[in-house]
Amino acid sequence: MSDTATDHIHVGKDGWLFVVAGSNNVIAQFNESGFMAHQTELWRQLIAARAERARGLGIAYRHVVVPEKLCIYENFVDGIAVDHRLSPARRLIRGLPRRHPLARLKGWLRDRRTTRALRTICVDLVGPMRAARARADLFYRTDSHWTFAGCHLAYREICRALRASPREDLAERGSRETEIAGDLGSRFDPPRTERARIHDLQRDAVRSYASPIVAAREAAGRPDTLHVGSHVIYRNASPADPRRLVLFGDSYAHFAPLMLTIMLAETFAEVHFIWSTAIDWSYVEAVRPDIVLTEIAERFMFRVPDDSFSLIDYAAERFGEEVVGG
Repeated sequence: MSDTATDHIHVGKDGWLFVVAGSNNVIAQFNESGFMAHQTELWRQLIAARAERARGLGIAYRHVVVPEKLCIYENFVDGIAVDHRLSPARRLIRGLPRRHPLARLKGWLRDRRTTRALRTICVDLVGPMRAARARADLFYRTDSHWTFAGCHLAYREICRALRASPREDLAERGSRETEIAGDLGSRFDPPRTERARIHDLQRDAVRSYASPIVAAREAAGRPDTLHVGSHVIYRNASPADPRRLVLFGDSYAHFAPLMLTIMLAETFAEVHFIWSTAIDWSYVEAVRPDIVLTEIAERFMFRVPDDSFSLIDYAAERFGEEVVGG
């Protein structure tokens, strides 16, 4: 395997692998650059505008950023200096550390009301994850994604932010151990593997809808090729919480019953998952849920989404021929 296959991966201590480069320029996001300060300010403005629009519709809105492994386990990087206080997820809520010159830029500490509002809207995972990082691996060592422990911690923080009662038995519903080479470990030759525990989470929630592309690729045995535009709905006849939730997220949420989406589906009466970093407001207005939740991996904060996104238009343009042909 060519070295280019692993150029974006940092080999840390004790088998920990980290994304440090690639199209999102991950390691460069942990710096004091004016570009990242500007991007973070644009994110703050976007989230405040989303909350205001949702409030006008009578809908609660929350936003959660899944921290990069570098932000939580910088103690396992080898020979790279990472200041977790400069992570986009932390700066979104708290701004730059006061000792940094850019913290004095006009706008960062100007609007304290907006900052206070963002701390309510945004579910902070950096603090809780860093506090819990020694108790369990919150991310897979050979993968960029979180483990059950990491996802479960996030789930409980989201429930707390939404004043929902979490399902207390998720960790006890059965599990199996297997050997995996994650999305990072599989890039090496030979692959770097680890033992992982996969939890069986689905019990009460039933998937009542899968979009044509999800159904088609699942039928073809290729669900792993699905990303943006995937759309499913779960319904739960015996939820802990009677509210309906629309989740715009990515692979950390996922449409399959293995990550955040299914945990929420086991908790709320109805959960709609749309794989997108942007909000489709026409969908929200049609469904009129009680809650809109947006989830995004921290490395994707390198770009600010456009909330003029249309799921119908995107799916037709991206998948239309494939679905019709199938």
